[in-house]
Amino acid sequence: MVFRAVFPGFEDSASASRNCAGLKSRWERLWIRRFRIVCGFRAHGHTAIMEDVSTRRTGQDSSMPNNADKRTSWLLAAWPGMGSVAVLGAGHLAQQLGFDVVAELERPEHFDIQAVDVVKGVIETPRLPKSMFLRPSIVSAGGAASGVVTGAGSGARAGGANLTIFIGEAQPAQGAWAFARALLDRAQEWGVDRVVTFASMASQLMPDQEPRVHGAVTSKEMVDELERLEVSPLEGGQIGGMNGVLLGAAAERGIPGLCLMGEIPFFAAAIANPKAARAALEAFCLMTGLEVNMDELNEQGRIVDQTLTELLERMQRQEEEGEGEEGFPIIPESEIHSPGEGDEKLDEAAREHIERLFKDAEEHRSRAVHLKRELDRLGVFKEYENRFLDLFKRAE
Repeated sequence: MVFRAVFPGFEDSASASRNCAGLKSRWERLWIRRFRIVCGFRAHGHTAIMEDVSTRRTGQDSSMPNNADKRTSWLLAAWPGMGSVAVLGAGHLAQQLGFDVVAELERPEHFDIQAVDVVKGVIETPRLPKSMFLRPSIVSAGGAASGVVTGAGSGARAGGANLTIFIGEAQPAQGAWAFARALLDRAQEWGVDRVVTFASMASQLMPDQEPRVHGAVTSKEMVDELERLEVSPLEGGQIGGMNGVLLGAAAERGIPGLCLMGEIPFFAAAIANPKAARAALEAFCLMTGLEVNMDELNEQGRIVDQTLTELLERMQRQEEEGEGEEGFPIIPESEIHSPGEGDEKLDEAAREHIERLFKDAEEHRSRAVHLKRELDRLGVFKEYENRFLDLFKRAE
């Protein structure tokens, strides 16, 4: 199975739980490395050189725009983020449809080297992240790749959708707005006239629950589209990173766009969440008419759910033993003034305790579990609910 191949040992739930803080970055590095290989990269010294698969097959430049098809031309763009929802969803779609890398957006001024990989004690020569455009490998009657998906890989049916997928290995380190404009310049050469991004939305979702999909659009006229997809409009907040910035740049140009945000558990924002990726992808497929086999994401989601359930149970046991996360003590019931009827206020000591927990949760999001437990125990979660959820309202 692909999931186990790119993340060896993940099915070992206890091991995964112990190392949950590093799962997201490790998942993204391994997944993107595999994705480059699948889509036609080869190693050349210390530099990764892209092979244009469509050009190799047809002898023509498939990156040239094709204006013959006037149907809606979609751009689905994804970058690493919370829960890896965007790259998981877009990557799964590209693999199922048999897309190939046809071009790169070369903007080195927007990136920097933030870390280096070490293999068996040896530091590998670093390189800047790649930003890749993927389009169908199906050749049109005229001899060039048209961008219209008339066929698909195993497990997918496209129904004539005109689609370009963009996957970035990393978010730009600087100049996000200029990067978004450059991306749209290139996409519009292919006739793209609608932009979609995936993101995640942290909530009180439990591992055994099905994630909802929230959405945000670039114009009021598009809200009806969300309702048709049974997607909940985002009432307020922010969409962080390029998954949001690109839509802002699209709105500036009058290009319709929307963001589909899959729910993830707030206590596991650092762990890749295939189930949320599947939920966002299903909404996108409903909108475009694509039919994609989701079996792999479903199986991956089952494995992650098992891990998250065990992680949550362990965290709850630790708290029940009398100590909060990172040594934060739980105030005994006897020291807290419990509100009675007509009394909506806790005493000052309890309020100060809650404020400390909020401050700590803002700095270390994983400690929000302890904050939630304390608010529930004190019977004041409803009073603090909006503020608690605001900790996670910035979708990524």
